[in-house]
Amino acid sequence: MKSETTRRLAAIVSADVVGYSRLMGADETGTLRALRGHRGELIDPLIASHGGRTVKTMGDGLLLEFPSAVDAVTCAVAIQTGMIERNTGLAEFQALRFRIGVHIGDIIVEGDDIFGDGVNVTTRIEALADPDGIAISDDAYRQVRDRLDVVWLDAGEYQVKNIARGIAIWRWAAQHQPTPHSETHRSAPDAASQTPAIAVLPFENRSGDPEQTYFADGITEDIITQISKTGGLLVISRNSTFTYKGKAVRAQNVCRDLGVRYVLEGSVRKAGERVRITAQLVDGHSGLPVWADRYDRELADIFAVQDDVTEQIVQALAVNLIPADAKPVARLETAIPAAYDCVLRGREQYRLFTQDGNVKARCLYEQAIALDPNYAAAYAGLAVVNLHEWFLGSATALDRALDLARKAEALDPSLPLVYEALGNILLFKREYDKAFAAIRTWIKVEPGNADAYANLAGLLQFSGEPEQVAPLIERAIRLNPFHPFYYTLYAGQALTMMERYAEAVETLERCAARNPAAVPPHLYLAVCYGLMGKSAQAKAALAAVLRVYPGFSLSSVAVNYPYRRESDAARLVEGLRLAGADA
Repeated sequence: MKSETTRRLAAIVSADVVGYSRLMGADETGTLRALRGHRGELIDPLIASHGGRTVKTMGDGLLLEFPSAVDAVTCAVAIQTGMIERNTGLAEFQALRFRIGVHIGDIIVEGDDIFGDGVNVTTRIEALADPDGIAISDDAYRQVRDRLDVVWLDAGEYQVKNIARGIAIWRWAAQHQPTPHSETHRSAPDAASQTPAIAVLPFENRSGDPEQTYFADGITEDIITQISKTGGLLVISRNSTFTYKGKAVRAQNVCRDLGVRYVLEGSVRKAGERVRITAQLVDGHSGLPVWADRYDRELADIFAVQDDVTEQIVQALAVNLIPADAKPVARLETAIPAAYDCVLRGREQYRLFTQDGNVKARCLYEQAIALDPNYAAAYAGLAVVNLHEWFLGSATALDRALDLARKAEALDPSLPLVYEALGNILLFKREYDKAFAAIRTWIKVEPGNADAYANLAGLLQFSGEPEQVAPLIERAIRLNPFHPFYYTLYAGQALTMMERYAEAVETLERCAARNPAAVPPHLYLAVCYGLMGKSAQAKAALAAVLRVYPGFSLSSVAVNYPYRRESDAARLVEGLRLAGADA
């Protein structure tokens, strides 16, 4: 007799073991024994106690159904908390770590099994969770945010495979949760480190004109850069703090989300040639301001205001936290406000990472140079515009980019963007030693910039030192918790070149899920699967490359992937050849 088919709304949980194939390859019997033990002693009892049911098991994975989101998420948190405790003291090759995804969605029920869009979305969300972590959909978050004492990190929206719409997700991580003893440590410095950590939230645009938002964003970013130049301070990256843009948030919550002690917040009002900037530094433990000020100045004095804000922060944190004489590296700026305005607009357009945005950015940077021929930031911006044009196929743009970056360096050796541009330009010109010198200078002038460490990691994996990548990526992620996908990509590329293909696949799959429109994650997946002898998966990954980049061929690999060691380049080509790539 055929089972009756029904539909209903349910809380769905998908969980699987991180690196299961690698663990089984190392110790099949021990891994199966450990998984059975964890299920019998921890996981299955928790599912039952929270009213859930196990729909099915899939080797290393579980598909669960719960009557409510609160039950599902509470159970997921209990599982991850318990697993972290059970893994304590175990060697990495012995620890079983889970990823868990939770979603509220419509399901089709046939007998004891469930199907449908809700299940598909849940499995995609689970793939976006961190090891030992939980990812939940925005639908699930709305159900639990006010009912559980849990800290969630807004991880943004993702496009995932076979799901037409974007999926907004929130992440749980054990290290961001309040502890029973947290109240007794309110006056201690940053819990994770003795280095004081600060997050600069996007300054609010109070000009009455939404089109002036670029100016408030630019002021915020420049203050972040100035603070990042200060020794002894850990400064969270723009990418992470700008996820709070336009949201009403409490300083204490931001501090818990990002693992910092202090938050700088403020507003900008621009009217004609005058600007008003307010800023206050808040202690995330007490919620009280450490320092606050307001500046009413001529627009021409904007850089003096930024420097003053930075200096006030350093002075406010100097006692027992950072050296009293800590100061950011001196900078040279334009005396022409209109030139600065063009640079801010150009930066906004460039960061769209579109061909049209690049064209507009070029015009704005060139206009800034026309207004002030000695403005280093405009030349540096124009250098990265030309680098982008080279990626789009302009054969002469790389040499132009190098000339512009050198010009900017001569005008202002303290400008971080100079060395960001030089490091990438010199890498693609295969001048590896000079590229290393540029990136290390970038770290010297701006020691708090996450992208500097990530760029050094990328350079190391291309230059034949993939073993050094992981610690740098970990440091970059600490500075930029909501990091861009290419941080994960560099880690996956390094694992590929170390021939740790199963681990590389696991990392690259997450990277591809996060940014399916990017070519490199799919390309390296094709390489790994090809070298592992998994023909079907290799061909599928290569097909994804061709969907995004129809003109791809093996001949383009040597240009776009500048490996210093011939063996690394050969490994890349061989993996793609095995995946079925044409010459």
